[in-house]
Amino acid sequence: MLEAIKNQMLVVFLIDGQNYALCLPAVERVVRAVEIIPLPKAPEIVLGVINAQGRIIPVIDVRRLFRLPACEIRPDDRFIIANTSRRLVALVVDAVAGVCELTDRQMVSVKRSLPFAEYLKGVAKLEDDLALIYDLDQFLSLDEENVLDAALAGGRA
Repeated sequence: MLEAIKNQMLVVFLIDGQNYALCLPAVERVVRAVEIIPLPKAPEIVLGVINAQGRIIPVIDVRRLFRLPACEIRPDDRFIIANTSRRLVALVVDAVAGVCELTDRQMVSVKRSLPFAEYLKGVAKLEDDLALIYDLDQFLSLDEENVLDAALAGGRA
């Protein structure tokens, strides 16, 4: 899995002062936080949906997923709109630090250093910190994907 992310561009974002990252090809864009419309019967980590240029996009609560303290969404928060293998999602983040290129020397083996981290693709050494590189396809289980599909279908009826 490390081979797949070496020499790739990453989007680095912050939650509670910690750096996280996604591979740039998965990221469509970053937008300011907007109103989230509740989605009944959605999985627990889905806050609701947003309308982005006519597309209904589920919003994932990254804090809940990573078991971080809950926090009200602020106007200066950002949504990272990104593609999983099944759908477009929006992730709520505190800020986006920027884009960086990942080199071989910046990679740390996840299996060796963090074997319990089910959502991780890797860990990158930044100038003076680390960034945890996440695999979007692991954010929702197959059951949660199916529940979300049903909730979205019900919302359109």
